[in-house]
Amino acid sequence: MIYYLSGKVLRKKEKYIVIVVNNIGYKVFVSKKTLNQITEKETELFCFLNVKEKGMELYGFLKEEELEFFELLEALRGIGPKVALEIACIGNIEEVKKRIINQDPTVFQGIPGLGTKRKASLILELSGKIRQESNQKTEEEKALICLGFSLEESKQALKKVDYNLKSEEKIKQALKILGQK
Repeated sequence: MIYYLSGKVLRKKEKYIVIVVNNIGYKVFVSKKTLNQITEKETELFCFLNVKEKGMELYGFLKEEELEFFELLEALRGIGPKVALEIACIGNIEEVKKRIINQDPTVFQGIPGLGTKRKASLILELSGKIRQESNQKTEEEKALICLGFSLEESKQALKKVDYNLKSEEKIKQALKILGQK
């Protein structure tokens, strides 16, 4: 599974870029927004490898949270990776999620391939998944809440901590961050 690529941008086309990593060129599909944001000769992308009958395709994102949102979208029935790619990059992920939870009918405005009925059913499906996702607290968040910090403070501190650390180390690092406030 390819999760991350960092390298030189060889070509930029309308729907994809070619990124060279260790002398191998990877064709990575990106959204229009992402394409416009890639201005450097070097870039790094978080990737989703889509394996299908006719071959494999890579989809790239500048932020890991965009990739996670893409994976949530792509898992829905009737949403292909190309549409999920555009939706995942329409704006700030937290804002988009709030708009979905608030049933904002204009949240998917300008996304090709989505009709009015599909947009409405998508908002309904996603709002349930997003609520369920936001209600699940990590062990680290639960520990910090028990120590008297709010859920939002805990989440913000844990975002600044290396996610590869063990749970106890994450909590220690988050406490140091929270102590600096």
